Order: sequence, then C-alpha cells, then structure tokens
Amino acid sequence: MRITDIEIRVLEYPLEQPFVSTWQPMPTVHHRAHIVLIHTDEGITGIGAGGAPARLDVARLFLLGQDPFAIEQHVQNMRSFAFFLGRPWPLEVALWDLIGKATGQPVYKLLGGGQERLKAYASTGELRSPEQRVEDAQRFRDEGFRALKLRFHRPNPKDDLRVLEAVRKAVGDSMDIMVDANYGWVIAPDRAPQRWDLRTAISMAKAMEELGVYWLEEPLYCYDYDGLAELRRQANLRIAGAELNQGLHEFRIFLEKGCFDVYQPDVTFAGGFFQCRQIATMVQAHGKTLTPHTWTNGIGFAANLHFAASLELCPYLEFPYDPPNWMPEARDFMLTEPFRLDEEGYIKVPQQPGLGIELDEEKLKKYEAADPSRVI
Repeated sequence: MRITDIEIRVLEYPLEQPFVSTWQPMPTVHHRAHIVLIHTDEGITGIGAGGAPARLDVARLFLLGQDPFAIEQHVQNMRSFAFFLGRPWPLEVALWDLIGKATGQPVYKLLGGGQERLKAYASTGELRSPEQRVEDAQRFRDEGFRALKLRFHRPNPKDDLRVLEAVRKAVGDSMDIMVDANYGWVIAPDRAPQRWDLRTAISMAKAMEELGVYWLEEPLYCYDYDGLAELRRQANLRIAGAELNQGLHEFRIFLEKGCFDVYQPDVTFAGGFFQCRQIATMVQAHGKTLTPHTWTNGIGFAANLHFAASLELCPYLEFPYDPPNWMPEARDFMLTEPFRLDEEGYIKVPQQPGLGIELDEEKLKKYEAADPSRVI
C-alpha cells in the first residue's frame, strides 16, 4: 500500500449564537475545522483533524509514495518539520485511521487498549453566573454526567470561588467537580492582566481543597515548571495540565520536576498516537494519571477517545459541552452522527475499523470554506 494523495477540506460551521470561551479574547461565531484526507492506491482513505493546521506542501513532500504503516519514520519526519512549521499531528491521526481500516481494527485496539467505554465529564467553556451554573450542573446530572468542569478566569478570583461554592452546595457529593483556570497559555491580544501568580494559585488551591475539587487545571503558565512543582507540593488536591505541550522532552521535564498529578496531552497537539502512547507509559511509570484534552472537533474528539481507551487508567474523558452555546451538533457537525453520552454517563468507543467515524458529505459541501491549499 502506498500513499497517493493528501487532501484537505476547510470547513466553517456557523454557530446559532456566539460561544464566549475563557481561553480566547474574541467570541467564536464559526466553528472552523481542517480535515485531512490521506488517500492510497488500495482505495482506503484515512481521516484526521484537530486544532492545529500545518503546511500541506511539506506533508506531501514527506508522505506521497510512502507506506502508511511506516509510523516510526513518519513520526520522525513530522517531528522535524513541526520544529519549524507548526503541529502536523492530524496527519498522524489520519495514518492510524487508515491503518485501522486496512487491518479491520479500531485504533484503540491497535494501541493495545481494552476499554470499550469511558466515563465522561461535562467540560464547560464559558463564565456564567452562580445561579446559571447551578442550573447547568443539576441538568447535567439529570442527563447522566457524574462530573463537570467549571472555568475560572475572572479578574477577581473570589468571584470564581462563589460559582464553585454555589455548585458544590447544589450538587453535594453527587458529582465530581474539576476547575480549569485556563492560565497555561494565552492567545494575543488577551494579555490576561489577572493571570495568577504562584501565591494566588496556592491560595486558590487551598480554597478548592475545602470544596472537594477533583483537580485544578492550568493554574500557571505551561512552562513554569518550578512554579507548578511548588504548587503541587503545597496543594492537597490534584494539579492537572499540559494540554498544549508536545513531545517527549517537555513531558519528561514535567515528570522529573513533579509538576502534575493528571497529564492531559491531546493527540492532535502533543505528537500523535505514537508519541502520546510513549508519554502515557512515562506518566504511568511515575504513578500519575492521564486523561486527554479533547476540545477541538468531532474528529479530534474521536482520536482522543481511542487514545484514552487504550490507557491502563483514565478516570474521566473530557466531553466538551456547554449548552446552548456549545453542543455536540456544533462540535461534531462534520460527522454523520455526533458523539453522545449513554444512559450511565459513559461515551462508547466506536468498534468500526480505524476511528470508526463517517464524514457527512452533504455538510462537507455545505460548509466548505476558502481555498485550503496552504494549510491542513
């Protein structure tokens, strides 16, 4: 089998109303997705996507005419051009989808996993009033979720704590609550003048301990290794992060310094399935937990679902969900069927070959965006 062509489709899906997330300075009005299609001489096509575009011309230079099963070689090549030209890992996702289809196996089984479903947590994205978040939490619980993640990002951290206090009082011990401060990275022009320093992070962590928070995510900049390690030493709750870090070397530093309890690499950002499985081995050898970041689109969610299902221990899977502004229909608009929770609060892993997803050709045509010739 040989790779004969690489295609991209750039889509823009208009949201019914703006989604005002905590991690970017402007509201999202279109959900933009870069879909990678890798074609072969045997008529099998692999699908990939994620949150990071890269150069199509370079991808063709390295992949055309090659054996898609030569993953080690492809990963080394992608590491090389990722150093200069962004994050090419949706390509690697498409290769694994292709390999799964060629062998008749779902990706998570190729990676050695055996979990056929994973317990989901509702991952919110916006800042809302205490009253609204109480209503949301109770509705999520009724829908089957047994955990949710709140976003903290207000100028005054005490206002964030008021939301947490209200939700904890409302749901009691019936739900685990995670908190994401979203200070691991920044998108210009959001300079985050309220960004937490170490003392603030320690104070907030101690307040969250009293409220039984399951983990505190991204409290400090993602390269503040010493600050994260000191926070973890002083806090009596789990510290989580590393969703946008990449490569074995960055995760090795985190582990050596003792920065996190919960590691969150996203296969579409951190280095594809191959390197993320290596990262997972290191994390598990250090006695820590791994549960991936999944907030990209339906294809990126599927990739991280398969990755999570291949792990020895993954306590929760992130399920991006913040109705009415962020729904499975918007996240997974390019798929024939969106991912949904089952009646027990779990996400089932597709059992079809590869990623086990199918693109909706009508929607691909309907939401096709501008000329995608330069990016994937």
